[in-house]
Amino acid sequence: MAGQPELKLYNTLTREKTDFVPIDPQNVRMYVCGPTVYDFAHIGNARPIIVFDVLFRLLRHVYGAEHVTYARNITDVDDKINARALRDYPGLPLNEAIRAVTEKTEKQFLDDAKMLGCLDPTVQPRATDSIPQMIEIIEKLIAKGHAYQAGGEVLFDTRSMADYGALSKRNLDEQQAGARIAVDAHKKSPGDFVLWKLSTEIEPGWESPWGRGRPGWHIECSAMSERYLGEVFDIHGGGLDLIFPHHENEIAQSRCAHGTDVMANVWMHNGFLQVEGRKMSKSEGNFVTIYELLHTETFGGRQWPAEVLRLAMLMTHYREPIDFSVKRLEEAERLLSKWSVVDAGTAAPDPAVLNALADDLNTVAAVQALHALAQSGDAAVFAASAALLGIQPKKTEVDEAVAAEIDARVRARLELLKAKNFAEADKIRETLAAEGIQLKDGKDPATGERVTTWEVKR
Repeated sequence: MAGQPELKLYNTLTREKTDFVPIDPQNVRMYVCGPTVYDFAHIGNARPIIVFDVLFRLLRHVYGAEHVTYARNITDVDDKINARALRDYPGLPLNEAIRAVTEKTEKQFLDDAKMLGCLDPTVQPRATDSIPQMIEIIEKLIAKGHAYQAGGEVLFDTRSMADYGALSKRNLDEQQAGARIAVDAHKKSPGDFVLWKLSTEIEPGWESPWGRGRPGWHIECSAMSERYLGEVFDIHGGGLDLIFPHHENEIAQSRCAHGTDVMANVWMHNGFLQVEGRKMSKSEGNFVTIYELLHTETFGGRQWPAEVLRLAMLMTHYREPIDFSVKRLEEAERLLSKWSVVDAGTAAPDPAVLNALADDLNTVAAVQALHALAQSGDAAVFAASAALLGIQPKKTEVDEAVAAEIDARVRARLELLKAKNFAEADKIRETLAAEGIQLKDGKDPATGERVTTWEVKR
């Protein structure tokens, strides 16, 4: 677009960073894999939500909001959902239990995304609303010799696709060498994957030419992306863990069904996330949800503002691994405390911020440019630039003398709490609240001592 920077994006499919050229500049189309709604989203799930929200904002800025379509799906049919429904609602019929699980979890995911400052995608399709489209794709695959029935399933024949594995760069023969062929004896090849499987009487199911059943995971995204974006679209995104098998199998299904050379022109993947230097897992005791970070004192002994969590994510390039830690959150919080915003009005973003984002979403350079702008630039331009990152720092008008006076009252309250004089301590909190100052109590992660922070709420 005239007057706008040239976008360069790294394409996992080609392993190159190249100029982004949309198929149709009047309708730039992006699909990102959303959650399987059986459990609350964890902090690792927050990364693609935030990363692709920034890309959505950038595309809207460059091409115009009305010319960008962003689809992010909700997977609401999956065996993990069935298992969770049986566990959490043993007294309900399975279909009612599944509905209870998916509705609760989907609502929490959408609340989390909104709290994190993410725009609503253009469309958020549920998998169960596109079952007819999935059946249609499977019928095409069978008719073209790319799928077959066996063992109560319809399977994709990976041997039928000459360049299967192009995204992950996996050799099909090498994949099969260590496969447990005896377990999947009904398959032509161990790497063949499920498109449709029969359901028992109590399992969710839909009528199909192959009997009452339910879709495999991969076919869901192929159907929803085609339905809302077309057979070939511009950008497909998700986490690095989805490259194989999910995205590889999406490509196989879609290309073989439609006879196209590609499914999406650009494939983008965000890097892995660790927590305090270790892989996140429940067994490690470092598994934390977005909800817990924002609403409880699970991580670092305190709640964390959503804008702090968002900035902490953007302080690492999206393709790099990220170590999510209390230290990183504190660093982001200190940075945000130095920023304030005004109404951007019609101000344009700063070129340094815009150019950084246009270079394969370099949020690290963008945050650095934004900080420099906060120190010396125009306040309205700063606000417009921060908005490109989805960051809205709190507007504060507290000068140094007033801040020092508030700090003194906060310290006095802490002393009263130590002395167990809770009545007087509460009076200070209430007085500050009446003045628009909100206190947040927490614990110092190093010493375990009570600490209190404050912010202006009006």
